[in-house]
Amino acid sequence: MSEKRVYTFGNGKAEGRADMRNLLGGKGANLAEMNLVGVPVPPGFTITTDVCTEYYEKGKDAVVALLKDDVERSMKLIEDTIGKKFGDPSNPLLVSVRSGARASMPGMMDTILNLGLNDEVVEGLAKKTDNPHFAWDSYRRFVQMYGDVVLGMKPVNKDDVDPFEAIIEQVKSQRGIKLDYELNVEELQQLVKLFKEAIKKQTGSDFPSDPVEQLWGAICAVFGSWMNKRAILYRKLNGIPDDWGTAVSVMAMVYGNMGETSATGVCFSRDAATGENIFNGEWLKNAQGEDVVSGVRTPQQITLEGSRRWAELQGVSEEERKSKYPSLEEEMPEVYKQLNEIQDKLEKHYHDMQDMEFTVQEGKLWFLQTRNGKRTGTAMVKIAMDLLKEGEIDEKTAIERCEPNKLDELLHPIFDKEALKHTHTLTHGLPASPGAATGQIVFFADDAAKWHADGHKVVMVRIETSPEDLAGMSAAEGILTARGGMTSHAAVVARGMGKCCVSGAGNIHVDYKKRTVEIHGQVFHEGDYISLNGSTGQVYEGEVKTRPAEVSGYFAELMDLCDKYTKLVVRTNADTPHDAEVAKSFGAVGIGLCRTEHMFFEAEKIKAMREMILADTTEDREKALAKLLPLQKKDFVGILKCMNGLPVNIRLLDPPLHEFVPHDEKGQKIMAEEMGVSIQKIKERVASLEEHNPMLGLRGCRLGIKFPEITKMQTKAILGAAIELKKQGLDPKPEIMVPLVGTYKELKLQKEVINKAAKEVFAEEGMELPFKVGTMIEIPRAALTADKIAEYAEYFSFGTNDLTQMTFGYSRDDINSFLPSYLSNKILDVDPFQVLDQEGVGQLVKFAVKKGHETRPDLKCGICGEHGGEPSSVKFCHRAGLDYVSCSPFRVPIARLAAAQAAVEESK
Repeated sequence: MSEKRVYTFGNGKAEGRADMRNLLGGKGANLAEMNLVGVPVPPGFTITTDVCTEYYEKGKDAVVALLKDDVERSMKLIEDTIGKKFGDPSNPLLVSVRSGARASMPGMMDTILNLGLNDEVVEGLAKKTDNPHFAWDSYRRFVQMYGDVVLGMKPVNKDDVDPFEAIIEQVKSQRGIKLDYELNVEELQQLVKLFKEAIKKQTGSDFPSDPVEQLWGAICAVFGSWMNKRAILYRKLNGIPDDWGTAVSVMAMVYGNMGETSATGVCFSRDAATGENIFNGEWLKNAQGEDVVSGVRTPQQITLEGSRRWAELQGVSEEERKSKYPSLEEEMPEVYKQLNEIQDKLEKHYHDMQDMEFTVQEGKLWFLQTRNGKRTGTAMVKIAMDLLKEGEIDEKTAIERCEPNKLDELLHPIFDKEALKHTHTLTHGLPASPGAATGQIVFFADDAAKWHADGHKVVMVRIETSPEDLAGMSAAEGILTARGGMTSHAAVVARGMGKCCVSGAGNIHVDYKKRTVEIHGQVFHEGDYISLNGSTGQVYEGEVKTRPAEVSGYFAELMDLCDKYTKLVVRTNADTPHDAEVAKSFGAVGIGLCRTEHMFFEAEKIKAMREMILADTTEDREKALAKLLPLQKKDFVGILKCMNGLPVNIRLLDPPLHEFVPHDEKGQKIMAEEMGVSIQKIKERVASLEEHNPMLGLRGCRLGIKFPEITKMQTKAILGAAIELKKQGLDPKPEIMVPLVGTYKELKLQKEVINKAAKEVFAEEGMELPFKVGTMIEIPRAALTADKIAEYAEYFSFGTNDLTQMTFGYSRDDINSFLPSYLSNKILDVDPFQVLDQEGVGQLVKFAVKKGHETRPDLKCGICGEHGGEPSSVKFCHRAGLDYVSCSPFRVPIARLAAAQAAVEESK
């Protein structure tokens, strides 16, 4: 815990710097850094993230007492720097109060602007600036923000409009005006009065007139917003720890709402959706920052190029664009020139794409924020590879810049081009976040989450989104908004989540109470299907067929770069040639788990399988197995052929036998006729297979030990398939894996059966080929006795699903009945079936690898549980000395990137 709680910045000086983001938050650290590199930033100070921790440990009053002297000194410094005084009507200083965690959390916490206004100060501000409209507009904004954030003035019901917006609409309707900036001074004064009355009526609190009281209320509200529902959910979705806390930055206000020479905007040094190296962003004249990001007004483009692209998408003529929607580049060329120079300077300084906020006050440009911009998976890869080619970053940095899980977005389906030819386009908006989304319309975040939980695919349709909608945005396939631009909350959050989003579709009219959306006279109800193309901004009627994504050149370049550094290779879990082919196209170098039981569920196979299980004698069982052998062999030919020259690890039959037998009378009758026995006999045999705890019963190697003929048949099918391919001139590399071994004696017995069957096949075929026999380490005892097991195993494959289950004593199928309580009580940080438990299960893995290598130095070790595609688990496997991880086909690129990152991190 740092003793220093407050860090000041301003006038080209700063007590902090960029590498202090853990203490000052991203915003505070970058405000300090911008001061140090000569970017114009209003003076201010940052209260550290440590104080946020103190706020929750010691309470509001204790923290205010701890901060009081430091905050007063820092406010005095702001006053001295700009020559204004906080709370002085004759020369008033106003401030903004903003949140800023070390990880960017756009819109999740609270901000308050224009703080320091009261009935006396507003009159002084009007007189000082000779601009009453600006002064009263700032006051009504402040009362609105403070009333919402600090005093809790929010909609009572989800289908209610914001209470402040309802009052604004009421006042605007008196004169029939449409836009907020058309309100005159008297109407703004009326709004302030009505706002205060509404706050008193709904919350029971008077609006505070003392600027010092306002300041402490705002600071504490920002700390309080760290634990609001949307911030908690955002952290959960993005793996941000609750104990990081947020910093609070207090800055002198600069005003974008002072008239025609003032403006506000948000810009990006590159396209956050596509990664294109083009400066872009949005601005509004005579406005404040919240107007741009909230989506209340659809803003204009910053660059001329961007403005022309926007006009083309919206069907706006060049003449109309130029007169009604000019770019900042055209409207304020000198400001634009300076803005463009600074954005380029900041990108080169941080060596990454920047997301920046700025204000223009009467022709003077001020920067309020810069941060590494949120981006889509496509943009992430392109920007990293472009910065590498431009010499801004090196190869290792390019690898580290990419988040493994975001690669998943590049593999999402896209709309089928043929299907689009027969699709009705309803309308179009801005292509805020790429992708293809099809689903049923819902209008509220909680409904989106509920429908999703019930198995529906949904598209959330809103007038505009707010941070409160995060849960719904997370659950939805895509988001469609009537208002808002490319930098609105919906657009920024959707890009960060990899969600398809079309924003600013001005031709849609949403009625929350009726739960309908009207598009060009056509009415759609909740539950109707629509489709969104986030890459073009088009909105289609109904469901549109999709097809697999096409992997881009930049993606392939990144994967090639990963291969240059990685030590841990990636195989796939695949049971069919199709899955194997997909994984191979994504760079898998073999199969780490082929589950033979998944091959038995086709009609003819299941009959033969059931016949084998229900047989009473070894002779009858062998007859049934003789039917299965050619069917199994055909399956193995397909997979081994697909993976020609690469290892294919085939697990012998693992699940309990009762999973294969018919439990319904119809199925039992069919088997009775097939086998020529009574249905009663079938029922008795089925009943005899039932177990109290089947996952710990007759499964895995126990099946092969009780019925060695099963192991024999599978071995002959595997090796027979391999020899067939070898005769064709191919190079099959089969590996036979014995599952669920707990003692070396089990493996020893099964290996004897395998080797005997292999000799028979080789004799029958007149040809031999090399193959390996290994085992799954999925029982804690196997890990602890790995040295003995390695005497008989040529490789270990860690089945971390079962190993987790048996180490914790948690049923994988039933953990959800208590997992939420364990997570909320901090007993567990994550679901151990999704993220490998490195402290417990991981130690068993490391121990087994070490002991296994002591016995057999050339022992190959891999992991084939679901953890094989989870980035932090992959990195652990690298550190534990494993040779490969294996995961589902669509996780292969994610695992490859994580493995490369692990090697890069180790080299530092």
